[in-house]
Amino acid sequence: MTELFTWIFAALFVLVIIAWYLSYTAARLDRLHVRLGGTLAALDARLVRRAEAAVELANSGLLDGATALLLATAAGESLESPSEHGEAREQAESDLTEALELALTPAVVEALRETPHGQDLVDKVGSACTRVQLARRFHNDAVTDVRRVRHKWTIRAFHLAGHTPLPSTVEFDDEMPSPLAT
Repeated sequence: MTELFTWIFAALFVLVIIAWYLSYTAARLDRLHVRLGGTLAALDARLVRRAEAAVELANSGLLDGATALLLATAAGESLESPSEHGEAREQAESDLTEALELALTPAVVEALRETPHGQDLVDKVGSACTRVQLARRFHNDAVTDVRRVRHKWTIRAFHLAGHTPLPSTVEFDDEMPSPLAT
């Protein structure tokens, strides 16, 4: 009889350990998904700030008309793009990056830095571009972490991710205009 109780106790102990491990793994995955949501929200906020800084620069009167129009159009498309990340949003952000690169040539940046207001605008755009790069990298790192954990056999076998779609990285050109990088 004691041998039977020993086997039952051992089986219950193993089941408790397995349940604890699955619970721990599910909680870890949940924390990673929460982190992923936070990084995506931070990226969205940084993209909006970059577009607003570009609009402010375009409306400052310190750029020539064609450059200001190009920059304002690209920034407006960025602000009006869908809030969920996809091809349309990524293309709008890449277009804004390209417009900033075209607008902020070394000569233009040098001329802007000669005025206090221009210096503030250049600093604001440069800071916004740097923050976009960082936010995108943090988000993509979070996506990589979630994907790595979700590929484990225990996550797949016990359906610990539920019906949550597998996240994807956000890919667009976020290179800072070269005159601002110095």
